[in-house]
Amino acid sequence: MAMRQTPLTCSGHTRPVVDLAFSGITPYGYFLISACKDGKPMLRQGDTGDWIGTFLGHKGAVWGATLNKEATKAATAAADFTAKVWDAVTGDEVLTLAHKHIVKSVTFTQDSNYLLTGGNDKMLRIYDLSKPEAEPQELAGHTSAIKKALWCNNDKQILSAADDKTVRLWDRSSMEVVKSLPFDVSVSSMEYIPDGDVLVITYGKTIAFYNALSLDLIKTVDAPASIHSASLHPEKEFFVAGGDDFKLYKYDYSTKEELESYKGHFGPVHCVRFSPDGELYASGSEDGTLRLWQTAVGKTYGLWKCVLPEELVSENSDTLYCTAPEVKA
Repeated sequence: MAMRQTPLTCSGHTRPVVDLAFSGITPYGYFLISACKDGKPMLRQGDTGDWIGTFLGHKGAVWGATLNKEATKAATAAADFTAKVWDAVTGDEVLTLAHKHIVKSVTFTQDSNYLLTGGNDKMLRIYDLSKPEAEPQELAGHTSAIKKALWCNNDKQILSAADDKTVRLWDRSSMEVVKSLPFDVSVSSMEYIPDGDVLVITYGKTIAFYNALSLDLIKTVDAPASIHSASLHPEKEFFVAGGDDFKLYKYDYSTKEELESYKGHFGPVHCVRFSPDGELYASGSEDGTLRLWQTAVGKTYGLWKCVLPEELVSENSDTLYCTAPEVKA
């Protein structure tokens, strides 16, 4: 089989893309939001990368971006000391939540009623979006800037990673730390998979998998380069990772074997995530682009069409060539 991975390139940003997130699967498909140092987060159709709109209003680099499951709301975290909540259908700004320092991470509860933020002032905050004027709940304990904060365990608990080289599990009701994991170096990324409560953490060249509720280690894999981000396939068949050497690595989750590596970006890969259906993964880079990659190369999906080239079709030829148009979505 002659199969070549042809990523779809999504241009439009003018600075490094530092975070991205998918919505759930909605009646209109699924969606992708990207955070960029240009201060202009973008919404795209998830399976094609087609640009839908840009959220305008931040006055500094946007470090974090997220969508709720239904893709009706977006939230962004920025260097202008604010987190913003947006109507993802109209593009209108709904709320600006003032912080004391750069905000790095935003995430909705499953019901979209609460927003969790974290950033350089070392504090986790929970905002009740129905009472935006009310003071947020604050969870103090980290001693350095918070990089990422996520809801877990049906929004009853919170996972946070900070530059103090710890990952902490918090109880939402008691607002106390349940467990803390120390690392030798700062954690570069974190992903939570609710199905099976798997926590994916990257640090240095390592991709590590933990049980999110006990913080017990499941397994680690070492990559050839320093890794900034990793994502586990929804069915847990594969995981992908990207980092300093511009490449995307795909591994078998059960055997830890490296299956493929692809170079498409022209700069370090800052973020990578699987789509909610697991058919593709998106990467964001220092080069200012997002790229969409097929999980199963050669499948007809989204803008990828599988064709049989006429000149190669003979009685005994069943070779498939996967072609994607030169897409600049």
